[in-house]
Amino acid sequence: MPNLKPIHDHVVAMLKAGLPPSLSYHNISHTLDVMQQCYIIATEEGITDHQTLFELQVAALYHDTGFLYVYYGHEEKGCDIAREQLPGFGFSAAAIERICELIMATKVPQRPNTHLQEIICDADLDYLGRPDFFETGNNLRLELIAFNFITDEHDWDERQLQFIQSHHYFTQTSRNKREPEKKKFIEQLIRENKTATK
Repeated sequence: MPNLKPIHDHVVAMLKAGLPPSLSYHNISHTLDVMQQCYIIATEEGITDHQTLFELQVAALYHDTGFLYVYYGHEEKGCDIAREQLPGFGFSAAAIERICELIMATKVPQRPNTHLQEIICDADLDYLGRPDFFETGNNLRLELIAFNFITDEHDWDERQLQFIQSHHYFTQTSRNKREPEKKKFIEQLIRENKTATK
């Protein structure tokens, strides 16, 4: 079975050395969470092939490495990094292209074309239906403020509500596990936004 640990350790060291502290959402914790959720969702979706699970987790590790260089277009940059580094870990050109297709599937708005792409998309936004939704969302808010993508609380409230309302999970596993909680968060955000605008 392929060994994930050397790649995990390499990517974590790279992110630790290079990511700015202002990336309070797109950080190492997010990367490792996506990797873990990829494995959980994939196994619950019935995927047992070791190579497939391995490539999925490698894609999760690399999916936000582009933030080391750029904010917009980080998916493409992450693919560049994967193409440069993964041959050194023994990956074939075909495997690297499969991994890059998974990375590109996470680009918002998400438009996955395969079951594996659906899995990494759901893993990437798993928090939208989890108990840590507000905490994780606040980390994203702080990041967007730091990079001047939002101007104030009202701007954030509107964008967050619009985003979560337009989002949908693709896998049956995520729909079953996360959608009910996500609906509650949407209702809460609508109530809070109405109160704030009164």
